[in-house]
Amino acid sequence: MSRLPLRLRLTLAFGLAMAVVLAATGLVVYGIFRSDLNQTIDNSLRARASELASSRAVTGTGEDFALVLGTNGAVLASSPQVRGERLLTPSDIARAPAFVEHPGIPRLDGRLRMRVLPVGGVVVVAGTSLGERDDSLRTLALLLAGGMAVALLLACLAGYGVATGALRPVEAMRRRAAAISGARAGERLPVPESADELARLGETLNEMLDRLEAALARERTFVADASHELRSPLAVLRTEIDLALRRGRSPEELRAALESAGEETDRLVRLAEDLLVIARADDGRLPLRAEDIEVADLLSTVAARFGVQAEEAGSLRIHADRARLEQALGNLLDNAKRHGRGEVRLSAIARAGVVELHVTDEGEGLPPEFAPVAFQRFTRADGARSRGGAGLGLAIVATIAASHGGSAHAEGADVWIQLPALNDTSTLRSSPPLTVCSSTVPTPRR
Repeated sequence: MSRLPLRLRLTLAFGLAMAVVLAATGLVVYGIFRSDLNQTIDNSLRARASELASSRAVTGTGEDFALVLGTNGAVLASSPQVRGERLLTPSDIARAPAFVEHPGIPRLDGRLRMRVLPVGGVVVVAGTSLGERDDSLRTLALLLAGGMAVALLLACLAGYGVATGALRPVEAMRRRAAAISGARAGERLPVPESADELARLGETLNEMLDRLEAALARERTFVADASHELRSPLAVLRTEIDLALRRGRSPEELRAALESAGEETDRLVRLAEDLLVIARADDGRLPLRAEDIEVADLLSTVAARFGVQAEEAGSLRIHADRARLEQALGNLLDNAKRHGRGEVRLSAIARAGVVELHVTDEGEGLPPEFAPVAFQRFTRADGARSRGGAGLGLAIVATIAASHGGSAHAEGADVWIQLPALNDTSTLRSSPPLTVCSSTVPTPRR
């Protein structure tokens, strides 16, 4: 059953339901007709018995007959059809007045039904054959069976047509879905114009395809960019090793080659770690060990890593993964230290329901046209792919902020992380800035 096509299963289910409905309807009609016939026969027998009791004239025609019996069951008078037949037993006579049925006699068709009525020391009996009634019921049963069979066949054909028409858009979507592949991007499922559940299903599936195509495009871009970023340090590392293996190299030259190879190895390790963070974030598996954190303590710890003393930063508190936030702030500070200008500052600002962790410097900052894409992967302000970085630092900052329910922003030389506050920030003051380091390198920010 489960291997049959859906339209056939729907037709069979519809046919079964219709068969039950038609059968129930036929039984009701048959029962009502049978009850009406029996009521008509009983009313006729009552009238004839009453007439026979008053006239004592025993007559009978066709399937109707009459009897007059003594109280002991002796036949006093009878119509020709039943003459010589014993139709009633003493118990039948004893429970009169009543209706009594008899299995039938050869001279009459079918079973017999009689009205037994005691009157003035005798018992009058008016009866009739039920052959015509039974013939009428059989005819009705045949008509109902034939009509229901035809109705059921027509209903199944109509149900099959309706199911086929209703599933035609589904089959069209199935064929298109089978044809869609990664090499044929942009194709979508046909959506019927019916504005019903199937249309909504098609729209939902197309939206899913949009998301999958966008994710696939991001994945391809990610793989291409990662491959490009890995190629440069690997090529440099290979070159340094080849140079170190040449004959006649002095110890100083070998040491310089090994130091360069070590730098490229460190760069590969950092790049691999950054790619791992991005990949985990895409899979929704960025591990977080959230805890209540004093913002002042967080800023002091990060500032200490850059060799300065942290100033008092107020009483702001957040619920976050300390290690991840230290990583994000470290990326921002390292970025500002290498590509900013003048004094670099680390500060916290309290706003309604949020805490902002700012890193600023005195340089020109991010170009206005670059700010909207600054937190995307493998992006740099100058578009170059130098050995200075892979363009993942700000992307990781944005990923860490988003994993905490926050966001990352940039405006000129001010880059900050916005996080939900743990306490009521409306009663707190912004923390004073922490001076982290100074830089006079006028290189553009990445």
